[in-house]
Amino acid sequence: MLAIVIPFYKISFFEQTLKSLANQTNKEFRVYIGDDASPDNPVDIISFYEDLINISYQRFEHNLGGKSLTSQWERCIEMVADERWIMILGDDDYVSNNYVQEFYQHLDEIENYDIKVVRFATRVLREPGGELSNLFTHPKIESSTDFFYRKFLKFSRGSLSEQIFRKDAYLKNKFRDFPLGWGADNFAWLDFTEFGSIYTINNATAFFRISELNISRGGYEETLKQQTKWMYFNLIVEQYLHKFKKEQRVPLLLFYEQVVYYSDKISPGFFITMHKNFIREKAYIQVLKFSRRFFLFLINKWNGKHPS
Repeated sequence: MLAIVIPFYKISFFEQTLKSLANQTNKEFRVYIGDDASPDNPVDIISFYEDLINISYQRFEHNLGGKSLTSQWERCIEMVADERWIMILGDDDYVSNNYVQEFYQHLDEIENYDIKVVRFATRVLREPGGELSNLFTHPKIESSTDFFYRKFLKFSRGSLSEQIFRKDAYLKNKFRDFPLGWGADNFAWLDFTEFGSIYTINNATAFFRISELNISRGGYEETLKQQTKWMYFNLIVEQYLHKFKKEQRVPLLLFYEQVVYYSDKISPGFFITMHKNFIREKAYIQVLKFSRRFFLFLINKWNGKHPS
């Protein structure tokens, strides 16, 4: 059975989230709502829907998401009983009516492939105004490294809400505790699949909302976001670059280089790491080009110029 976990804090769009679950054509799921000591009381909304869907609600007395969003996710997941599959749905996101039905229709094939992470098509909903993006779809079966690469170096997207993952894979790996949870989902799909494959269901949709209440919105804690991006790309380059395809490794290094500059994380260790990796990839021209960019960056920094 499927557990749908909602880490609750914001009430503004919460009713639409529950309504989308109440409208599911297949109700073989249980909803777990973990209230992160929110100033808003969701009990009236929950009471209206608890006759329509199976809901367990718990209010936590201490706010945890403000310090560690991944710890709040994990605290909410601890509410889950014996369900084998877990979905974390944002309290301002919602899903199409056929979401659960499509999951179960594909479940035999998912298990035959020993898949640990399933994702769905998505559309981004921008507030105010309710403007919807085009539909984002993915290959039916794709390696988690290919998806990571496409998300950051090609035009693709991904977020936490459109993923369903196996509980045992989560328990083995947990979420990495990046600041405010940024990038934790990106790394989770690498970890939970053990750098294996993700299965996609493209004929059901998750709607990911961006509003002034959303920490993913542009302009919010941009410096911290950049520092967090450096944290997980540093992990990729230092520990997991070999997991990616040969043709992906040099572009990832070049992307990482720019992240380092913008995060102001330049160091002798960075210089050595980049040289070693370019040489390992036999990208000898890149060694020379990188050295030039590195020293130009230093000169510009000494002259008080920000990298562009």
